[in-house]
Amino acid sequence: MGQAFSNLMKNIAEGKFVYTGELEAHRSTDLSEVIQWAKTLKATGKIVAANVTDNPQSVGALSSLVTSYIVQRETGLETVYQLRCSDRNRLALASDLLGAAALGLKNVLALTGDHPKKGDTPEAMPVFDLDGTQLVELIHKMVYEGRDLSGNEIHGPRPQFNIGAAANPNFKPLEAEVLKLERKAEVGADFFQTQVVFDVNVALEFLDAVSHIKAAFLIGIFPPRSYNQAEYFAKNVPGVQVPKDFLESFKKISELPDKTERRRKIDEYNIEYFADFIKQVKKKPVCKGIHVMAVGYPEVVNPIIEKVEKG
Repeated sequence: MGQAFSNLMKNIAEGKFVYTGELEAHRSTDLSEVIQWAKTLKATGKIVAANVTDNPQSVGALSSLVTSYIVQRETGLETVYQLRCSDRNRLALASDLLGAAALGLKNVLALTGDHPKKGDTPEAMPVFDLDGTQLVELIHKMVYEGRDLSGNEIHGPRPQFNIGAAANPNFKPLEAEVLKLERKAEVGADFFQTQVVFDVNVALEFLDAVSHIKAAFLIGIFPPRSYNQAEYFAKNVPGVQVPKDFLESFKKISELPDKTERRRKIDEYNIEYFADFIKQVKKKPVCKGIHVMAVGYPEVVNPIIEKVEKG
């Protein structure tokens, strides 16, 4: 791991178990909802930073760079600026990174990104000039050498970013995923945030497999707001294993006739399930935190963390 520039990495360097959240802008110029979500996350006093998604699943949305800056300015919550290779060549990526540095952003999550055919503008031309690993290398060179991948010099102060990358504990064979993560760490990744994991045994196996990698790992969780959301992950997200008892419990709750009671039971189940999940992964030294992907459901975050901390 490199120097700690961000509050996120400073907390990890101090040995604290960290929590990050997730914010998602829409195809809109109105960020009021996102700002409110960010304020809810900040009010927990537990979320050290929140990711701002970049056209997730190749669905077009307001710029993650602009959103990251406005969220930090309006709420004081540190952001993790997500940046995808699928939409930009290396020139545009370097340009956006210089812009992020000028705006005072301190965390970047380097992503390859989904193919545009997966999203709402399938006729868009895919770029993929770089992949996620090469983007990590570009950012590292900009921060520590003051140059881009072509050797062009950056004038003025160098960017000060902590570099994040994605990991997928659900990938099979796991050995192939570990090789990719080793390479990302070698070229400069400070921390990894994983794809969603529902099965704690999958998370524990993954953490054992990456225990030798010199980087911080944050396991990703997704508390669903409904049975339909849980079922979507089980059926449509490749590799994600949703335990049968988890789905069955959500299905029973979804059949409750009273909407208020249904909402309360969903909250209770998520809090109980994911607090126990976190307690187990927290025992692994390589696990430095949890990435809570509760987009549109920030009110569940604090109760989960509080239950973990109360033991």
